[in-house]
Amino acid sequence: MQNKPQSMDTNSEQQDGQRKKGSKIRRIVTMLIALAALTTGIWAVLTNLSSSGSEHSNPILAGAKAPDFTAVNSKGEQVQLSDYRGKAVMINFWASWCTPCVREMPLVHEVAQQNQNSVETLFVNVGESKGTINEFMKSHQFDFPVIIDATGKVSKLYRINGLPATMVIDQGGHFSHILLGELTEDIPLQQWLEESM
Repeated sequence: MQNKPQSMDTNSEQQDGQRKKGSKIRRIVTMLIALAALTTGIWAVLTNLSSSGSEHSNPILAGAKAPDFTAVNSKGEQVQLSDYRGKAVMINFWASWCTPCVREMPLVHEVAQQNQNSVETLFVNVGESKGTINEFMKSHQFDFPVIIDATGKVSKLYRINGLPATMVIDQGGHFSHILLGELTEDIPLQQWLEESM
């Protein structure tokens, strides 16, 4: 009678061992599948980033068609670039933390006011919240609307890698002049605008 329980114990030990072995194999297979899926996912993301990154790392050149975009400004109005087709457009990308942006803003604003009947000026704040923008505008006594590009969607579309950046778009919707860097008195912005009208 004592032999029977031992053989039953041996059988159940063998079954437990087989179950544990099967469970271990299933876990390893599951981990390998998950690892393969993760590797495939990472590869797809990196491939996508490298192909779109190379396309967007080159700056836009004069003569290229300006990408259309839709965004909301600080006054809550929806702005779409294509709405200004037939009119020259100046786009100024800036941020309140950017010292050259702050330095050039009075000049850009002055030129924008002088040409307000013939040129549409779009100030695009990159990466900041509406509250930060409003605080900056109030402290500097500016009251023009600012496009809020908190996520960087518009600046990525325009391949902006540094601030400030000013772009002039002609009546046909093509870039006529592009300035990557600070606008100063010696840069003929007024002439650029006149050439684009």
